[in-house]
Amino acid sequence: MSNLAARRCKPSVTKLARSEAGRLLGELPGWLLEGDALVKIFAFKNYYETMAFVNVVAWIAHREDHHPELSVGYNTCRVHYSTHSVGGLSENDFVCAAKIEAALAV
Repeated sequence: MSNLAARRCKPSVTKLARSEAGRLLGELPGWLLEGDALVKIFAFKNYYETMAFVNVVAWIAHREDHHPELSVGYNTCRVHYSTHSVGGLSENDFVCAAKIEAALAV
């Protein structure tokens, strides 16, 4: 499990420098930086698996009080993290992405 996945989201955060975002990105396989967002598209066999994944992401979001934008299709889900309060990426975005990866690894 990534060190990021063991962390908790913090209520008060600052915007990450692009270099720090790039460093943290190295801990998240398959995730991309798109402008001021952290994004990954997950593929599944069917709608049921996609919706199960969406529920896992919703649980993480609720628990961490940090919510991504989701675009859901039949067998894909695009997860988009950006911290609106700082106008870009914060450590919380990377923590939640790492928690998603850890949940999928179980």
